[in-house]
Amino acid sequence: MKPRQNTSPSSSPTGDIRTIDQVLDDLDRTEQLVNEFFCESEDYAFDAVDCEVPVDFKLTIVIPVYNEEQTIARVVGRVLEIPVSKEVIIVDDCSTDETRSILARIEQHDDVKVYLQNENAGKGAALRTGFEAATGDIIVVQDADLEYDSRDIPKLLPPIIKGESDVVYGSRFIGDELQDESWIHRFGNGVLTGLSNLTTGLRLTDMETCYKAFRRDTLQSVEVEQNRFGFEPEITAKLAKRNATFSEVPIRYDARTYEEGKKIGVKDLINAVWCIAKYGLCSHK
Repeated sequence: MKPRQNTSPSSSPTGDIRTIDQVLDDLDRTEQLVNEFFCESEDYAFDAVDCEVPVDFKLTIVIPVYNEEQTIARVVGRVLEIPVSKEVIIVDDCSTDETRSILARIEQHDDVKVYLQNENAGKGAALRTGFEAATGDIIVVQDADLEYDSRDIPKLLPPIIKGESDVVYGSRFIGDELQDESWIHRFGNGVLTGLSNLTTGLRLTDMETCYKAFRRDTLQSVEVEQNRFGFEPEITAKLAKRNATFSEVPIRYDARTYEEGKKIGVKDLINAVWCIAKYGLCSHK
């Protein structure tokens, strides 16, 4: 929320009115965005997890967020509907829009914990904070935009619950339908995933996916070093070197444009190649 400006005897009445109007507009806008948290479409329903879930099971959903005022309330509202016991950990990476004001309201929910970073450090840094705070049996990463469909999260859980995998990735490239129409994105992802597979010995189809599910003890056995999007190849390589078992399930994907807020760029692509070489070819804890 933007702070009320200090007024002085020299302030003009017109200037004061503009300030008050701005504050009221901000309040109305934040209220409207928060309301989306409580007013999700009735059509957005989750299927049950396709296996027997232990009675004491708990899922942790970690959501890194930076300047996502338009979507964060809906994302949190959706994941809270996942039909298992859960905790939602949101790590705000020093947002400068109304995201923090919205989170202050959402944090009142019993299953939500919010952590505020003091400086903008990147997705990897936010995830590191969230992972350290996680107490669930399985930890899932959820982005704060609407590119990924939260209804796919229950599909990530059965291989881990049944003891078949330590790690499950949601792949955008193994389903029957094309999920990303951009050939540039598909090509770039294919190159990075292929390079990662060469250095790890895995046979993944979508290393760069957001939807990653981990057994908590498996994930917390490694140290996350990368602060930005290098997290993806780093965690893949480190867990592969620890002989973690991986599997993939198909997921849906609705890519957004850079005009709509997409943040990953060419520098992140170059850094991903560097991380693949660093963590895939070298020995790291």
